[in-house]
Amino acid sequence: MPTVCTTIKVSKDGQYILATGTYKPRVRCYDTYQLSLKFERCLDSEVVTFEILSDDYSKIVFLHNDRYIEFHSQSGFYYKTRIPKFGRDFSYHYPSCDLYFVGASSEVYRLNLEQGRYLNPLQTDAAENNVCDINSVHGLFATGTIEGRVECWDPRTRNRVGLLDCALNSVTADSEINNLPTISALKFNGALTMAVGTSTGQVLLYDLRSDKPLLVKDHQYGLPIKSVHFQDSLDLILSADSRIIKMWNKNSGKIFTSLEPEHDLNDVCLYPNSGMLLTASETPKMGIYYIPVLGPAPRWCSFLDNLTEELEENPESTVYDDYKFVTKKDLENLGLTHLIGSPFLRAYMHGFFMDIRLYHKVKLMVNPFAYEEYRKDKIRQKIEETRAQRVQLKKLPKVNKELALKLIEEEEEKQKSTWKKKVKSLPSILTDDRFKVMFENPDFQVDEESEEFRLLNPLVSKISEKRKKKLRLLEQQELRQKEEEEEPEGKPSDAESSESSDDEKAWVEEVRKQRRLLQQEEKVKRQERLKEDQQTVLKPQFYEIKAGEEFRSFKDSATKQKLMNKTLEDRLKIEAKNGTLSVSDTTVGSKQLTFTLKRSEQQKKQQEAEKLHRQERKRLRRSAGHLKSRHKRGRSFH
Repeated sequence: MPTVCTTIKVSKDGQYILATGTYKPRVRCYDTYQLSLKFERCLDSEVVTFEILSDDYSKIVFLHNDRYIEFHSQSGFYYKTRIPKFGRDFSYHYPSCDLYFVGASSEVYRLNLEQGRYLNPLQTDAAENNVCDINSVHGLFATGTIEGRVECWDPRTRNRVGLLDCALNSVTADSEINNLPTISALKFNGALTMAVGTSTGQVLLYDLRSDKPLLVKDHQYGLPIKSVHFQDSLDLILSADSRIIKMWNKNSGKIFTSLEPEHDLNDVCLYPNSGMLLTASETPKMGIYYIPVLGPAPRWCSFLDNLTEELEENPESTVYDDYKFVTKKDLENLGLTHLIGSPFLRAYMHGFFMDIRLYHKVKLMVNPFAYEEYRKDKIRQKIEETRAQRVQLKKLPKVNKELALKLIEEEEEKQKSTWKKKVKSLPSILTDDRFKVMFENPDFQVDEESEEFRLLNPLVSKISEKRKKKLRLLEQQELRQKEEEEEPEGKPSDAESSESSDDEKAWVEEVRKQRRLLQQEEKVKRQERLKEDQQTVLKPQFYEIKAGEEFRSFKDSATKQKLMNKTLEDRLKIEAKNGTLSVSDTTVGSKQLTFTLKRSEQQKKQQEAEKLHRQERKRLRRSAGHLKSRHKRGRSFH
């Protein structure tokens, strides 16, 4: 099929295999006798299901998803009609030539193909019906509803003759049901057996004489059952959901085998009287499985039997497949020398064969820690394998081992690269005497914990990555020149800029990360120093004052020390409060700072003496002025 295969069926004579699929909707008929495609017909809409009314492909009925029913004859399209509601399944009643359609309605529509008209529908108690089937022995019609019930009708009297509540019986102690099970598959076998599949993944096997199921089989997937088939030769039931096909015994429920295709299943068809299984799945190719145990291969592909026989004709398994070969020394270690000559040991060459189960039991009893030894051996082997993958170095220097290893790796890469062959080989730093001291003197040891190394390391690693990229680009360019002998096209500038911008962003992020780590480490160190300072007990200290100096106090030095420990911003704020500093904005937008220098104690004393002297002079001047004025007044009086 172009995309998906939806349904697949085999004609009654076994000569034709018909399958429907999409997209575009179509039906394909394969002739098994010719092993080829018989015909392909495209349809107007997708097919829900179809039925082959004749023994060959001459009469086919298609139920479409747009409520149309399409009839095809041997020559092609024959007739099309429509039902009132969307259909989901239909069955053909051969004695009366009636087609029974079920779908999104409580009614079961009947179309008589002999008269060419619709008959009165059957009125069910369900809101909607999902599937239906007709018993080929006595003609009983059964329909599965969305309420989880199966209604059985007699086509002769058009009356309901039975009702089964499958939803209630499908719930077992082990099953987990989240919603109401609906009937998704229905199939009769013989006169009295009926299998019902639910939307929750259970298959119920009924005897029509009882309203209780004989067996309930759970698929354990919780997916709706797509189809149910009976295999009479081995008393098997084949039930399939969208994920797996299970074959189990209808008497005991024991699993016979299971098939789990790669893609989801849509339909399963069992080729009659054979071991071939045909599947329609969510893939263009239809699946074909041949299980020789179920039956022989069909006549048109009898070569499958020969292939399976050839596969079985492999070298026959020897008698000693389930035996362990042991020597006499092994028997002594196990303490089984007394079994020599008994049926438990079979002499062969220089040792004996013994049952592998007996060997494991005795081994476990003699050495209960054998598993631990085995585990240690495996771990040791893994470690040796990883060591073998490492770079094998003859000898590394005592100083700067990582730098030496990096240089050795770069040298090996240069030797492996093809384009380096044309370049003149340069002496290695390790063999150069000028750099000999770098790998001998411990003073030249690279401190990887230093701030400079950690901030520079991202840049160094990024440079090495760029170098490797450049090497790869040059190698690719040379290969293109050799193969095409043309000038390689350059990389667009936007790609280069995007790569460089990405590299720069990554480098910036790495540097920021390292800075954050350094700040965190510095913070931890400060906290540790603070804890140490708090834990230390201060002892009194005595100081000797030099001769000629006067002791004032420790406050001045303490305040100076505190002031010096503060930042420039804090010091400026303190000085601005004291009046020794003034900050003003200029018209240009800059800041202007004016400082007032502090005076020493001697300058202060001198300033105070000058101030007192000026005050004394002013007082003397005032007193002299008063005396002069009094003398003038006395002369005028005389």
